[in-house]
Amino acid sequence: MATLTLRAVGFTAARPLFSNLSLVIGEADRIGLVAGNGAGKTTLLRCLHGTLAPSAGAITRSRGLRTALVAQDLPDRLLALTFAEAVHRALAPEVRGSEGWRADCVLDELAVPPVLRERPVAALSGGWQRIVLLARAMVQDPDLLLLDEPTNHLDLEAIERLETWLTGPARRLPLVVASHDRAFLDRCTNRTLFLHPDGCRLYTQPYGRARALLEADATAEATRQARDAKEAARLRRSAQELRNIGINSRSDAAQVKSAQLATRADRLEAGLERRSGVRPGEIRLVARESHVPHLVRLQDVTVTTPAGAPLIRIPRLDIARGDRVVLRGRNGVGKSLLLRLLLRAAQEDVPGIRIGGSVVVGWIDQHMAQLPPDATPFGVVAAQGRLPDQRVRALLAGAGIAVEQQPRPIDRLSPGQRARLGLLVLRLQAPNLYLLDEPTNHLDIPGQEALERELAAGGATCVLVSHDRRFVEAVGTRFLHIEGGMLREEDQG
Repeated sequence: MATLTLRAVGFTAARPLFSNLSLVIGEADRIGLVAGNGAGKTTLLRCLHGTLAPSAGAITRSRGLRTALVAQDLPDRLLALTFAEAVHRALAPEVRGSEGWRADCVLDELAVPPVLRERPVAALSGGWQRIVLLARAMVQDPDLLLLDEPTNHLDLEAIERLETWLTGPARRLPLVVASHDRAFLDRCTNRTLFLHPDGCRLYTQPYGRARALLEADATAEATRQARDAKEAARLRRSAQELRNIGINSRSDAAQVKSAQLATRADRLEAGLERRSGVRPGEIRLVARESHVPHLVRLQDVTVTTPAGAPLIRIPRLDIARGDRVVLRGRNGVGKSLLLRLLLRAAQEDVPGIRIGGSVVVGWIDQHMAQLPPDATPFGVVAAQGRLPDQRVRALLAGAGIAVEQQPRPIDRLSPGQRARLGLLVLRLQAPNLYLLDEPTNHLDIPGQEALERELAAGGATCVLVSHDRRFVEAVGTRFLHIEGGMLREEDQG
C-alpha cells in the first residue's frame, strides 16, 4: 500500500504558516485541508507533491509513490492546445504513442463531450479549464491526488459532476483537497485537517462534523485559558507578596520562592499568548437607507452577449427592498451579463430597466476587476472618503492586509486578500443595492460565514450569482433559474 508520512512538518515564509504536522496518508484517506487565506494550504500541497521542501520536519514517500497536483492556475503553454492534446501531452513522451488510449479513457470517465475535446483550451470556460487540469493529473495514474480549490469557476452542474466522479469511479483514490466549498468537503472527504501556525488539528470526520468537534475543543480551550489566566494572576500576587516579605525580613528563601512563582506565571502567560491564535480579516457591510419599495424594475428586457446575440428574455422582474435574489443556471447562460446590465442601468438609461432614484449600487466582480491592479490597497481605500491615514491602515489591517502590503500594487495581493479588499471598498461605499458576482470566490470559510451574517443580519438588498450552495442557502430569499433563454422564479432554494 502506497503511503506518505509526515513527521513534525512545518513551513515558515515571511511568517510561520504551519508547524509540527504529523500524519500518515494512505489507502482510503480523503483529507479536506482547511485554513484561512494565505495560511499555507497550497504550500502544504506542494510539499506533499515534492515540488517544495518543508522548513522543518520530514516527508517520507513509500517506494514508487506517484502524486498528481491539480493546481489553481492554468499554465499558458496549454492555451493553444486542444482539450484532447493538453491531456495527451501529460503522458511521458516515451509512452504517448503506445499509451495514448489512456487519455481517451480519462476523457470518457470525466464525461467530456466530444465537441469540447477538439476545442482550444483558451476557448473553454473556466470550469472546463479546471477539468483539463484534472484530466492531465488523472492520465498519470497517480497513487495520491492533490486538489487545490477544484470547485473554483465551476457551475453547480460541474461541481456535482466532479463530486459524482470523486465519490464514484475515483472513490478508491486517496485524496488531499484544499477547498473553501463546505458542501464539497462534506461530500468528498472523510478526514479534515485544520492548519494553524501553532499546530494543526486532524479529525477523522468530514468538514461539518469536524468543525463541530473543533468548536467543542475551542470551547474547552477557552475554559482552560480562563483557568490559566486566573492561576497566573494568583501566582503573580503570591510572588509579589513573598518578594515583599523577603525584602522586609531579608529572607533568601522567600526571595527564591517568589522567583519560582513568577517563573510559573511566566510559563502560563506564554502559553496563553501562544494559544491565542490570529483573527481572520474582518468583513462588515453597511447599507444606506432607501425608502423606495422597489429598487429595480425590469419590463420586456433582453440580455444579450457582447456581440448582440440574445441570451435571456425577461418579461417582468421587480426587486423589492430586502430581496436577496440568487441567479442560478449553467455557466454561459448570461447570469454575469444580467448583473452587468443592471450595473449599466444604474449609470445610464437602459430601455426597460428602471432603478430607483435613491438607489446606490455596489458592485463585486468575480475576478475583482473593479479594483485597479496597479493601484495600491492604501490608495483605493483612501479614495473612498476623507479618512485619516491611520484609519485607512487600521481598516486594511482589519481586512487581513498587513501594513507592509498596503503600499504595494493590488495585483501582488493573494486572491483572498483581493476579495477582502473588494468587500472593504464596498462597505465604505455603503450602497443599498449589492450586485455580487461570485463574491465568495477565494474567500476562506470564516470570510464566507462573515459575509453571510452581514448580508442576512443587515437586511441587504442584493442580486447575486454564486455556485456556493451553503452560501446561497444562508443568504438567498428569492431564487431565479435561467434556462432556455428564460428567467423562472423557483418556489424554494
